[in-house]
Amino acid sequence: MKPVRRLAALSAMLLPFTLSGCFILRTTRRLPVPKAPSVVQTVKPADLVAQLNQRWGALNTLTATVEIQASVLKSKEGVAKDYTTFRGHILIRKPESLRVLGQVPVLGTKMFDMASDGKTFTLYIPSRNKVVKGPNTLKKKSASQVENMRPGFFLDAMIVRGLEPDDLYAVTADVSTEEDAQRKHFYTVPEYILSVMRRKPGSSELTPVRVVTFHRDNLLPYQQDLYDNEGNLETQVFYADYTDFGTSQYPSKVTIRRPMEEYQIVLTVEKIVENMTLTDDQFLVKVPEGTQVQQLE
Repeated sequence: MKPVRRLAALSAMLLPFTLSGCFILRTTRRLPVPKAPSVVQTVKPADLVAQLNQRWGALNTLTATVEIQASVLKSKEGVAKDYTTFRGHILIRKPESLRVLGQVPVLGTKMFDMASDGKTFTLYIPSRNKVVKGPNTLKKKSASQVENMRPGFFLDAMIVRGLEPDDLYAVTADVSTEEDAQRKHFYTVPEYILSVMRRKPGSSELTPVRVVTFHRDNLLPYQQDLYDNEGNLETQVFYADYTDFGTSQYPSKVTIRRPMEEYQIVLTVEKIVENMTLTDDQFLVKVPEGTQVQQLE
């Protein structure tokens, strides 16, 4: 037997002894032990969906007072541009009515006024004496990020909708590990992940609609990923610090990310009122005569 082959044969014979620790000195080191939550709830998938549907069904309107902080994220350049935080007011009425008003910091005057009925939207910018109108569905992309923005994602981010009759779903259980930098320890987060899909007409292929992640300590949504008709991740929403606002719990921080357009909106929620009576005129933007109008496709 050649020397190389004899060495290989000897190594193969010694491998079991090596792995068993006969020829290797072992050392023991401590690994961080993640802390588990004190409460972990267990529900059936149908019950989780029923709870989500019930919460959605009980909501007719929502008004919110928020602080808005927007950022443009240039991932290829590794740069983020943050804009000054400003106060905003959000009005939502099912099924698709939305109104968002932004105020100029310090001055408190109107920065913008935007309204949508679910099909079309109107955006009024007083400082530019300009109105932008267009369909909620983007048909033709523009070189301008602002012109590509549509209000529909805002409504979907603020409220986690219930399932539609033709939605298919699956629920999986998972555990993530997160770090608490201030307390310098790790903790486990048991989760339920609800995947909502729809079947393509005349096909067995399923396309993703959204994925909602629930923490199992309170069974409330903490993340929502929304997809476009081509299956691309369109919007990511993170819900944090649930707080009691009157009779219901709502996240006091909502982070909305748009990966394809590379921008982010962080809402710090100050006040939430559910099911207040809202009239049609509260979803109309009053535009002064002589204002320049830009029509988008």
